[in-house]
Order: sequence, then structure tokens, then C-alpha cells
Amino acid sequence: MLTLTENASTIVKDITTQPGLAETAGLRITSEESAEPTFAVSAAEAAEPGDLTLEQDGATVYLDEGAALMLDDKVLDAAVDPEGKVEFALGLQG
Repeated sequence: MLTLTENASTIVKDITTQPGLAETAGLRITSEESAEPTFAVSAAEAAEPGDLTLEQDGATVYLDEGAALMLDDKVLDAAVDPEGKVEFALGLQG
């Protein structure tokens, strides 16, 4: 199953605990059909039907079925660039 680095857990918690979001809010990762696997990342109030829910270190991530399969052996990392934009990166689990 996908795992999160400490940085990713912290950033996901920061994104999903903004005022006005539901307690069930999480980061949702969806897969897009293409020659090269691509993923869309967005904040979500709750899981969609069929989503796999990952909870790690207080962070909640929802994965659609395709993303869950493709990211099964991956680690999600995250960082904030100098302009304040969040950047996500994937690596293989060690």
C-alpha cells in the first residue's frame, strides 16, 4: 500500500485541516488513463464510492481504484517550494 513520508503527512494534514473543511477531509489521488500513468491530486471532503482510504500519522489520503493499484509499492513525498506551492513526488518503497 502507498506510504507517506513525514513531510507528506504533515503537508496533507495542513491542506485538509483548513477551516471550513469537514473532519473527514483528505487528499484524493485519482489516476488518469494515458500511455504514461498520470495522477490528479485534490482536496476532498470524503472518499468517493470505491476509494481506498489510507490514514497515516494523522493524514488521510483517498485513492481511486486505479491509483491504489498503481501506487501500491510507492512512497509519496511532498515539499513546499519558495513560492508556497506544494509539490508531490513518488518514489519506490525501500
